[in-house]
Amino acid sequence: MQLVTEENITDLAVERWATAHDPRTAELMTALVRHLHAFAREVRLTEAEWMAAIQWLNRTGQISNEKREEFILTSDVLGLSMLVVQMNHQLDPRATPATVLGPFHIEGSPELKYGDDMSQGLPGEPLYLHGVVKDLDGNPVPDAVLDIWQADNEGLYESQHADVDEARLRGKYTTREDGSYCVRTVAPLGYTIPVDGPVGELITKTDISHFRPAHVHFLLNVPGYEPLITHLFQEGADYLDSDVVFGVKEELVVHYERREPGETPDGGTIDQPWFEARYDFVLQPR
Repeated sequence: MQLVTEENITDLAVERWATAHDPRTAELMTALVRHLHAFAREVRLTEAEWMAAIQWLNRTGQISNEKREEFILTSDVLGLSMLVVQMNHQLDPRATPATVLGPFHIEGSPELKYGDDMSQGLPGEPLYLHGVVKDLDGNPVPDAVLDIWQADNEGLYESQHADVDEARLRGKYTTREDGSYCVRTVAPLGYTIPVDGPVGELITKTDISHFRPAHVHFLLNVPGYEPLITHLFQEGADYLDSDVVFGVKEELVVHYERREPGETPDGGTIDQPWFEARYDFVLQPR
């Protein structure tokens, strides 16, 4: 019989997890055991602290559902989400950089036409966001679908509204033959991440800002190209330097130009002041 000691417990646990039938699972689990044990040793983890962590994880799972992904939020605020994104999307410098998906994407957004208003009368200053989707050589990418979503003027996404049962500030736009797209929406605002759960509870014990700068989410999954999940941030917005999920990149910050009532980029007109923002997405071939 081999007695378990503080000195040999890590080697014993690694040996057991190395028996995983899939080689990658074995690699992941043995590394996880080694690093978890090293962490516990480094901080001399107490039983009370260990139990507090277990209870925190329990609450994180209990508050999560199909509309709220508290574990994704956990990964985001720890910087793990952005680390994984950057390790897995080492794109050509000419390509639009990727950033985090976030916990509020919803599948099945409605298909909208060039210039359609995805805000559908919700409060806010009108914003026309337009540009071209192209490849690394500058060639237009027609029929590319841009899956877009954002928060409302209260800083809330559709999934955070219990009484909303229709699409809200989200839609899918398809580029034209010349690769162009045009989105009408409302100018997004900065907002706080949910702080009524375990993640918020933890952040309130620090000096970490719980705010995100104003942004719009984009997901482009075009055949023949690397999938792109990214944001566009408003130039000059608050919290660009302290984004709680580490998602801001200089290449993703765009200027909002204030326009007077009149002609709009989709060929129509508007009877109130509005913002115009231009951005060209550059996709990298697979």
